Amino acid sequence: MERSSPADLSENPAVALPPIPQHVADEHPDVWAAVQQLGTAVGQAGPLDGRAKRLVHLALAIGANSHGAVHSHARRGLAEGLTAAELEHVALLATTTLGWPQAVKGLTWVKDVTQATSDE
Repeated sequence: MERSSPADLSENPAVALPPIPQHVADEHPDVWAAVQQLGTAVGQAGPLDGRAKRLVHLALAIGANSHGAVHSHARRGLAEGLTAAELEHVALLATTTLGWPQAVKGLTWVKDVTQATSDE
């Protein structure tokens, strides 16, 4: 059986995987495929459109204190047409729920991506 590349199974194959997730996907392709299939299933289980789902994923990543996931969802959000201002606004919205320090941390992680993209 011919295997797809890990990026082909991603919800946005145009955005390259960072080295560590790429390594995990290469070393454990069946696990990677199962995680991607679960993501597809939960994404299709409700009425939210792609834009709303990406913003929710970003907010959840900030709330989970997941540096890598914030970078990932910010990169994919930009690739899907969201603006830097929209992504940064999600981080600011974290202030009243998560507190100022977590919101600023999230904003810093989002800006890692949005500013790198604007510098290119």
